[in-house]
Amino acid sequence: VLFIIIDVTGPVSHVLKYFGLSEGDAPAVRIINTDTAKKFALIGQIKAATLQTFCQGVLDGTVKSHLLSEEVPEDWDKGPVKVLVGKNFEAVALDNNKNVFVEFYAPWCGHCKELAPVWEKLAEKYADRDDIIIAKMDATTNEVEGVSVSGFPTLRYYPAGEDSKEVEYSGTRDLETFAMFLDNGGQLPKVEEEDDERGGH
Repeated sequence: VLFIIIDVTGPVSHVLKYFGLSEGDAPAVRIINTDTAKKFALIGQIKAATLQTFCQGVLDGTVKSHLLSEEVPEDWDKGPVKVLVGKNFEAVALDNNKNVFVEFYAPWCGHCKELAPVWEKLAEKYADRDDIIIAKMDATTNEVEGVSVSGFPTLRYYPAGEDSKEVEYSGTRDLETFAMFLDNGGQLPKVEEEDDERGGH
């Protein structure tokens, strides 16, 4: 365990944001596992004894990771694209009765900004379908147990059904391909190669 002290009165807003803290939260203790990016929060008073117990607990795996979450916006489900945060992710994305297509984005990400209007159109296209939800989550300020996001945008499809497994979307990011993916139950049809061959003759 490497111990670092950070003066929150200095220019460290990016560090505070990363840990979901504000200046007013100081003094506060966080441990980050730099391999998994999991964060852990010390609850209670900062003393030598509590620090020791906290560090040992993180090393032993007995302390649960601290997940960032914004508050659920009042209008999260008013627009075509539903807004997810850490606190409502499970209830919405893992609903057994719904097929949920989620964009994990970062506000500063250029590709995410390009995708935004297409994602909005996709949500409008399926607005009258009760079984399909198009959603987005700011993954820089919200974290979910078991969901790791390493790049932006990351697109994942959570199919309906109890034993269903999430699907990582890796197709092209245009309205037509997204719609094909959704209409085909969360996978892209495998006819493209044959079409290419026919086109070549």
